[in-house]
Amino acid sequence: MTQYSANLGFLWNSLPLPEAIYKAKKAGFSAVECHWPYDENIQDVQLALTETGLPMLGLNTMRGDVAAGENGLSALVGRESEAHAAIDQAIQYAIQWHVPNIHVMAGFAQGSEAEATFIANLNYACDQANQHGITILIEPLNHYDAPGYFLQTSKHAERIITHVGKINLKLMFDFYHLQIMEGDVCRRFEQLLPIIGHAQIASVPDRAEPDSGELDYRYVIKKLNELGFNQPLGAEYKPTSNQVNCDWMARL
Repeated sequence: MTQYSANLGFLWNSLPLPEAIYKAKKAGFSAVECHWPYDENIQDVQLALTETGLPMLGLNTMRGDVAAGENGLSALVGRESEAHAAIDQAIQYAIQWHVPNIHVMAGFAQGSEAEATFIANLNYACDQANQHGITILIEPLNHYDAPGYFLQTSKHAERIITHVGKINLKLMFDFYHLQIMEGDVCRRFEQLLPIIGHAQIASVPDRAEPDSGELDYRYVIKKLNELGFNQPLGAEYKPTSNQVNCDWMARL
């Protein structure tokens, strides 16, 4: 049976993170993940994880100056010290909650200097995270939701992962983003499986519950099962109502 991880950046995101974790457990999720948990009380989150028995699978590095529209720091030339601080912060939180994955956010940048900066920061992140058994993830974002984001395709991500060459650098394969950018997602997933660290789902094109839209996740999940991919799928979708309805899990 396919298991799912509730992405609490979108699900129950009006609640404090500990309360959202309890909601995820009640709704039948097998794990949780989040975006930026840095304003949360570490002990309260740990208690919720312990009492529910839910592992937290991942979190993101800080975006930077959100008021200025920033969405990550690690590809921004001249911002290396801030990028390192964001990586260090994420690792410390991951250690506290036994989180196995950290998504290092690249940010809005383009060009060879940005790529060199991103690679250097990923080397730093991998070296620091490896001391604690943590995997670093990078994720292509589509150019409608995040125009100008440094990383937009799986091919680009694959090239960077190969160049860095660290065993703990993997791809976050988000079916929503990659269906928009590239399509052919099942074949692409199979080709990239050796470097995939985590996968996320949402409907396309509206990023709602995964049992609607142009992408048939019943077929996708069948294919993932055939490939032996048995990790919980990250449910990173935007609920279509204020009341989070998770009936879609039974329909996939």
